[in-house]
Order: sequence, then structure tokens, then C-alpha cells
Amino acid sequence: MKKQQLSDLFSLVREKRPLVHHITNYVTVNDCANITLCAGGAPVMADAAEEVEEMAAVASALVLNIGTLNKVQVGSMVLAGRMANDRKIPVILDPVGAGATQYRTTTVRRLLDELDITILKGNTGEIGVLAGAEGKVRGVDSHGLSGDPQVIARDFAKDAGLTVVVSGATDIVTDGRHTLLVDNGHPMMGSISGTGCMAASVTGTFAAESKNTVLASAAALAAFGIAGERAAACARGPFSFKTALFDELAALTPVDLAAAARIRTV
Repeated sequence: MKKQQLSDLFSLVREKRPLVHHITNYVTVNDCANITLCAGGAPVMADAAEEVEEMAAVASALVLNIGTLNKVQVGSMVLAGRMANDRKIPVILDPVGAGATQYRTTTVRRLLDELDITILKGNTGEIGVLAGAEGKVRGVDSHGLSGDPQVIARDFAKDAGLTVVVSGATDIVTDGRHTLLVDNGHPMMGSISGTGCMAASVTGTFAAESKNTVLASAAALAAFGIAGERAAACARGPFSFKTALFDELAALTPVDLAAAARIRTV
């Protein structure tokens, strides 16, 4: 992967301002909308069954997040996902809390079965559960998994035919053939709620403008991680950090991303 690819993709995102349709959780919905704006996209948050197909039909990417799922919302996700598949736009699924309850786990499996998911982005516990690797989840937080996360993610991505993103101190991005590791980020990103949800929104924004889902995911995570690093340098605590996180992503340039991204090929 060349640095110029990162710069070119980020420039395209900022130029095109892709519409990113979200069906997401109400705890972080405002944060997801604003981080999409800061990344360069145009967010729309629509989950009513009466309009999700129409909205997905005009979007450039669809982000699904089960953080506060319910039966009605899941039905809307299926409707929007089918439309996105018909239009061949990327569908990003964030399986928040998969493994914590049977309902969450079966819902994610249903979405994976009924829709063509482009990118599955979760923490180690969530991905471990879905890959059958004894992942451990309490609430919505990961408590690890049994085995090598790179190998588990790679094999799962290959078997499922999608791109898997495992968030952590080092993010793993793989489609089963190509694997990238992203080292950008800061521990303070774990001091506020919603950074995982926001990362999915940024990923959707980048994926909207690239068919290379591994590159798009890695570029998005690097951009978000760089913003986190820069925000931490000026923050006094969690809430000033959150404000700075939005400011730093909005101020990030394609040249900045290419220069500061720490992405490794394995």
C-alpha cells in the first residue's frame, strides 16, 4: 500500500461528500452523525421502515449498528440492507455486544445470512464470538478471545466472503487474502462512549468512495486514530478530548493522513 493511495482516497471523500445512511443506536447517533461530517461525508439517520428503502436507494454507503437493537429496527436494517445490496453500495455492520446476549448474537447472524455485508467491524470479543473462537463479551465491551486474532479474522473473512475489521490497540483489517494492521490511535479513545460506533461511521464514509474495502477501512481507521492522537495531546480529560477528536478529524488533510498513518502489511 502506497501513502499516495491514502491521500487520494481522502481527497476523493472530501470532494464527493458521500451520503452515508445510518441505522444506528440512540446512545451515539449524534456523535456518529457529527464524525461523518468531520470525515467529509454527509450523514442521514433514518430507521423507519416506511422510508429506509428509499433512503438507502440514494445513499453511497449504509452503516448498521445493533447497539440498541429492537425488533422494529432489525426489520428496517433488513429492508435497507437489501436495497443497498441491489444498488451495490457497501454495507458496514457493527455487531455491538454480539455474544453478550443470545438476541444480539442471533440478530447479527441473521443479518450476515440475509444480507451481503461488505465490512464487519467489531472488537476482539465480538469477532471472536461470530467466528466461533470463544470470544468473551460483557455488556458491549470485549474481554478477549481464544487464539491469534489476526489468524481468526483472516480465516473468518475468507470463509464469510467479506472484510473483517477488528478494533483494538492495533486494528486488524483483512479480507482473507490481504491483511493490514493500523497502529494509529490513543488510549483516551477508550475513555468515552461511542468511539467504536464512530469508527464504523468513518469507515462507511471512506468505503463509499472505494471498492478496495481493505484500503478504505485501514485509511478510515488511520484517519480516526490520528485525530485521536492529536486530540489527546491537547485534552484535559474525557470531554475536552471528545471535542478535540471532532476538531482534529475535521482539520485533518489528505497530506496529514498520508504522512502520519502507521499502517503495516502482514
